Amino acid sequence: MIITTTPYAAGYRVTEVKGHVFGLVVRSRGFAGNLAAGLRSIVGGEIHEYTQLLEDTRRQAVDRMVQNATLMGANGVLSMRFDSSEIGNTMSEIVAYGTAVVLAADESAGQPVAE
Repeated sequence: MIITTTPYAAGYRVTEVKGHVFGLVVRSRGFAGNLAAGLRSIVGGEIHEYTQLLEDTRRQAVDRMVQNATLMGANGVLSMRFDSSEIGNTMSEIVAYGTAVVLAADESAGQPVAE
């Protein structure tokens, strides 16, 4: 699966647009994680508990987006973006979204294309 934040993929041409695709994850940090993060926020600096949670959640959102794109028959996602929000004080929502497309190698690009 080719995923790009641009509206095109270099060396490929879009042969079909399948439509909007997304992967959504809502996560909550457990009590111990919230307590540790709260204590760390008093001192300042990076809150590793939340950084790890959000990194893992973004990866899972992208995985779900790819699964949905695959089910639609796509082999690429263009203009991929992330969005996030908080639900209450303890939950984070992360969504990865973009346009699911079918890509084909563009021989006129004049460069070798990895498939």
